Amino acid sequence: MVVDAEEGTLLKFAPFQSRVDEGFWHRLSSLKLNKLRLDESPMPITGFFAPCSHKQVPSRLTLLAESLPSEDQKQSSSLPATLNQGNRNRCPVPGILYNTNTLEGFNAIDRVSLLETEAKKIWDDIHNGKVEESSSVLLRFMVISFAELKKWSFCYWFAFPALMLDPAARVVSLRSASQCLSLEQAESLSSACNEWRNTSSTTGVPFFLVCIASDSHVTLRHLADWEACMDDGQKVLFGFYDPCNVPYPGWPLRNYLAYICIRWGLEKVHFLCYRETRGFADLGFSLIGEASISVSPEWKTRDCTPKAVGWEVNKGNAKPNFISLAKAMDPTSLAISSADLNLKLMKWRAVPDLNLSILSATRCLILGAGTLGCEVARLLMAWGFRKITMLDSGKVAISNPLRQSLYTLDDCGEFKAIAAVRSLNRIFPAVEAEGIVMAIPMPGHPVPEQEEQSVLEDCKRLHDLVECHDVIFLLTDTRESRWLPTLLCSSANKIAITAALGFESFVVMRHGAGPLSMIKDSGALSSLSAEMHNLSLTNRMGKQRLGCYFCNDVVAPVDSTANRTLDQQCTVALPGLASITSGYAVKLLAGILQDRLGIFADAEFANSANNPSSENCLGILPHQIRGSLSQMSMITLVGHASSSCTGCSSTVILEYQKRGLDFVLQAINTPMYLEDRTGLTELKKSADSFNLDWEVGTDDAEDDCVEI
Repeated sequence: MVVDAEEGTLLKFAPFQSRVDEGFWHRLSSLKLNKLRLDESPMPITGFFAPCSHKQVPSRLTLLAESLPSEDQKQSSSLPATLNQGNRNRCPVPGILYNTNTLEGFNAIDRVSLLETEAKKIWDDIHNGKVEESSSVLLRFMVISFAELKKWSFCYWFAFPALMLDPAARVVSLRSASQCLSLEQAESLSSACNEWRNTSSTTGVPFFLVCIASDSHVTLRHLADWEACMDDGQKVLFGFYDPCNVPYPGWPLRNYLAYICIRWGLEKVHFLCYRETRGFADLGFSLIGEASISVSPEWKTRDCTPKAVGWEVNKGNAKPNFISLAKAMDPTSLAISSADLNLKLMKWRAVPDLNLSILSATRCLILGAGTLGCEVARLLMAWGFRKITMLDSGKVAISNPLRQSLYTLDDCGEFKAIAAVRSLNRIFPAVEAEGIVMAIPMPGHPVPEQEEQSVLEDCKRLHDLVECHDVIFLLTDTRESRWLPTLLCSSANKIAITAALGFESFVVMRHGAGPLSMIKDSGALSSLSAEMHNLSLTNRMGKQRLGCYFCNDVVAPVDSTANRTLDQQCTVALPGLASITSGYAVKLLAGILQDRLGIFADAEFANSANNPSSENCLGILPHQIRGSLSQMSMITLVGHASSSCTGCSSTVILEYQKRGLDFVLQAINTPMYLEDRTGLTELKKSADSFNLDWEVGTDDAEDDCVEI
């Protein structure tokens, strides 16, 4: 190497250069969203560098994903123990990160003051002896940054604080190391450096002493051994890992000279700029020099911190760096991070206790892929639910796309369940969605003998689907199609949400826990007697059980599709009503999952002083929500479980668990059987003397509040 340095000239230093790995920005984004949020406190980080190993390219101080603390790791100003062990290409250096919440905050940072603050830390480390314990503190660095998480763009600026010698150091001599040493000394130095670099306890120590004995044997020692080396009469060079590839020393020598001057008062300093080629010592590339130092007496006092320089230059100008990762990211990964952004931002201020993990892990089964089913599926994804199954037997009609948001005209003629899932994957590729084409067996729709086996198989399949999901949405188009899912949910004690539409009204409700939810031992079912009648009206919390969709009925579900005019066969509802209803339905589910009691949570009411709403981060948890667009009103109601309910009473649940699909088939073929079995028939007979009207109702009745 040709060294261009005349004696007596000012000693030049090649600036440190930085590099930031993409993994660092991904980890910072995760920390910002999940842990730091609005916290702008300085964060300790770790940078990595190594001696220059290529004559054309300098070694850069690099930030990696592991440069940042993990989300569950407590911040510490010291280097993590795992980063101090071992990797010869990753010498750890302590740093500090100042990440702002806004770009305006980034631009308003007082960079002069920050640089002085970090330089003061180096000054104190020199005076209090910390350098001898961990010499890498001489390389302290700083990063200021702003992360635009919506666009995956980042603004950042590095600083490598260096104490300014006053007057500046001057060159006495500077040559390649091979020209300054004898052949024996060069061979011994190369061997000693290679051993130092390959030893796990020393490879991360960037500053060291090169001790040359009279017999040309060279040893490398720690800075704390300086006095011992001098007592032995050895020639001492102050060595350091030089990241630069130019014919003059790198940036680390600046603070090294300041340390040597203050610590030992030397005015002539012999130094080694250690560099490598292909991982081995290269003395032809390394430099040995002598510098003359002369500083003012003020340097001897700890209270006087010298001036500092060190902000990195970007393409010849003093300005920050900008980087965007959006184009380089995998589209699916980008979709996931963007989808989660709104939810994680909710945790910053609005709902800090929101448990997102339970939402993403919950398996949702949507029965009905019509207007409500489409809206609910999309909102589930917006809330962070990632496991969705859609079941429907119908096909997309030409009238559907305007009202049912997952379909286009290109989907017409396809099964709704399949087209809906395809649309969900287009909207959010990371969703785990499955479409199932299947009709739900219904009471009042008798099954011909030749079709019984097929219907029983559908019943069994629906049973299995309910068992393997955590939440079931009942969004089908008739009242009777909700009976079997209600029965299965009550038997398995699954969360069930019903939503239904009228012309300008809607109802959303959560089904209560099943009547057998308080019995943990399944073997005890066979010994239950008449006591079950009363037991079934309470849950395992000892409180009155919330009702299901059928608890207020005094008639069994029957065929509601026969003899209907066109307007009764179609969903005639005000535009926008399905969106409002679906929003309440999914919000209700999110509230259940956030509540510590889950399906057993009490019904709460709007504007009630008795609500323990402080326990649920998403507010009150009602049983039923009923609204009217014409009245611009919404009320919350509660309906408790009925002992004569055809969908969730202990009578039908025990009968189902005893007889299984035979019971279901009898209920389908003979709807009045449910009334007889639950006592509704006797109830109506005993009320005949009061001339009560048991008709199903008119067009405005609650029974017609369904999704077609």
